[in-house]
Amino acid sequence: MSRDFPERDWRLLRELKPIALDRLCQRTLGEVQALCADAGKTNHQRYLALWDMIRERDDELAGAFDDLRRSTAVWRLTAMRQLGVLTDDEFGRFSEEVRDSVLTAIEILGAARGGRSKRSKKE
Repeated sequence: MSRDFPERDWRLLRELKPIALDRLCQRTLGEVQALCADAGKTNHQRYLALWDMIRERDDELAGAFDDLRRSTAVWRLTAMRQLGVLTDDEFGRFSEEVRDSVLTAIEILGAARGGRSKRSKKE
């Protein structure tokens, strides 16, 4: 599938990428605000928590949005879906073949993690 990612799906993925990226950034910035406002922690504790969170979110962002090519499209779309930054309606616009590939990848990744997969947000 990776080299044969359909043109229609490729155009759709490129259309949805900036929308999904903005959602992830918006969610991350909200988490940053909440973390920084936590008066129950010292400034240093908040700083360390912020550092850890930003590193984690940066890894998530890279896995979903960096190096978007046809050969990586299914994996990037899988990561976006796992992060919950695509709505069900948006995901449903992809061809059945691509959706099946993504859902299979999510199942495989979930099994590899002992049945755990990253959150999947339905909007």
